[in-house]
Amino acid sequence: MAIDVTLELQVSEENREALLNTLEAILPDTRSYKGCQSIVVTCNDDDPLNIVLLEKWDTRADHESYVAWRAERGDLEKMGALLAARPVSKFLTTLKI
Repeated sequence: MAIDVTLELQVSEENREALLNTLEAILPDTRSYKGCQSIVVTCNDDDPLNIVLLEKWDTRADHESYVAWRAERGDLEKMGALLAARPVSKFLTTLKI
């Protein structure tokens, strides 16, 4: 069963462009990673320094494999240096109502 993931990133004004450029550079690899169905980058209309990624993955295990791969490459550490707060991930399952 597919899983939706949100990743909330809070960035400082001076690092916003750098973060968006980083995402633009790395997301093609994310989109082609095993299990990634889609990923969309959004911005909170009420707080432009709050960037939210909306992701859909085949399984949570696929997402966890992807995050481990990004960590091994050092990408998470580089991106984390641009953030004003720790990123927040949420895993969401669609309810059949």
